[in-house]
Amino acid sequence: SAEFDLTALDKTQRGWEQYIQGIAFILQNEGYELSGFEGVMSGNVPIGSGLSSSAALQLAAARAFCSASDLAWEPVRMAQLAQRSEHEWRGVQVGIMDQLISAAGQKDHAILIDCRSLELTTVPLPEETAIVILDTMSRRDLGHSEYNKRFQECHDAAEALGVGALRELNSAEFAQKKSQLNPIHQKRAQHVITENERTEAAAIAMQAGNATLLGELMNASHASLRHDFEVTNDALNIIVDIAQRQPSCFGARMTGAGFGGCAVALVNADHAEAFAEAVAVAYEAELSIRPNLYISKAATGTSVL
Repeated sequence: SAEFDLTALDKTQRGWEQYIQGIAFILQNEGYELSGFEGVMSGNVPIGSGLSSSAALQLAAARAFCSASDLAWEPVRMAQLAQRSEHEWRGVQVGIMDQLISAAGQKDHAILIDCRSLELTTVPLPEETAIVILDTMSRRDLGHSEYNKRFQECHDAAEALGVGALRELNSAEFAQKKSQLNPIHQKRAQHVITENERTEAAAIAMQAGNATLLGELMNASHASLRHDFEVTNDALNIIVDIAQRQPSCFGARMTGAGFGGCAVALVNADHAEAFAEAVAVAYEAELSIRPNLYISKAATGTSVL
């Protein structure tokens, strides 16, 4: 349990309630008049696994404050404020993807996000597929320091290339300019630029219902995260390799900030349970750790029940 006063928020506390206090802080700073409430919280998102349990908690808290305070619910606006809460209250330079999908998710769909304009495009996940979450049971040991380091490396690479953000370059343009960067910045920029292209290609694949192409893009994404962005660990690489070998798997990649946590696999829904069991057995045989696997579907974002 946790209790705090809306007029005396405390940034020094380090428990889960910090995420709720951070939302209260940013909403009040933006001029929203908040009413307190008593609530009960439950969840089934593994904590520290890279599945954005913090963003889910932030947006649930924002929705609760809006409901208790009779405020209009604006999904994109609230996602922006939750991101600012991370930046200003917790000092972590997160992007806005996790907050937006928690705020604006739609059942059976993914969302293509333009992180500059915040334009959202819903795209249907291929029919007869399931998303299997592969929890390696390894928790991030490098934490937010490495996340902030990657953020700075990408910022420095963009600055050296004379662009406002790496998204302004495509692969062909980058190939002509990459000699201006040191080897580390080359690798970081290579990942971001090619990942943007893979993301756009994935949306097209989903709109066409092409699970095979989507899976291939997921596999390529993991390779780039592993070798260019360097945010995987042994456990993630092992479980992704095992998943990719399964005949019912279209593709798999790590998810979240990396350095532990979870991967996700796109699989044939009819064989999802057999896939999960095969991956669990092979992973436990290699690392003597039983992973947690969750067969899931895309669900609606933050809502009032």
